[in-house]
Formats: sequence, structure tokens, C-alpha cells
Amino acid sequence: MAIESTHYGLASYYADSFQGKKTASGVPYDSAALTAAHREFPFGTKVRVTNTVNEKEVLVTINDRGPFNKKRIIDLSKKAAKELAMINEGVVKVQVEVLAD
Repeated sequence: MAIESTHYGLASYYADSFQGKKTASGVPYDSAALTAAHREFPFGTKVRVTNTVNEKEVLVTINDRGPFNKKRIIDLSKKAAKELAMINEGVVKVQVEVLAD
């Protein structure tokens, strides 16, 4: 897959209390799915998120709006956060690559 654009910033992940609550796209949040929230990317956009400290990466689909903390660029599902080994840190520096279809 080709890369449309690359962005750098901070990522966080959803609290457990969001499980089952409706996302901005209308789909309930599923902590076991590989999804994320972004303020601008269209719903359904596929992005590769890389933890810049440990180089772990994960592919996620945008299905919600956020993060509401302006210092962060993406909110990840708990499963995506586990794949990036960021659960203990809570917030990590990431590279976000928007993938073209």
C-alpha cells in the first residue's frame, strides 16, 4: 500500500469505560478491534501507527473523532495500544502514515 501522508505526534488510547459506547461513525467502540479516532481523517481511513520508541507498528481503521486533548494526534483502541506496547506509558510518540487504497 502506498503512503498518502505522514504525521508525527502523541498517541493515547481509550479508557475501558468507553467499551460499547457509540463512536462518531455510529459503530460501538470495541476495545478488541484495531480502530482509532482522529479529528480529520475520513471514517474508514486505514493508517499505520508506529511507536517511535520501540518501532512496533499496527494498522488501524479510523471510526471515531478525537482525541479531544489538542496535544495528541490519535486515540487508539486498547488492542492497538497493546500491539504498540504502550499500555503502561499511556501516551507515546508516534508516526501515523495514511495509507492509500
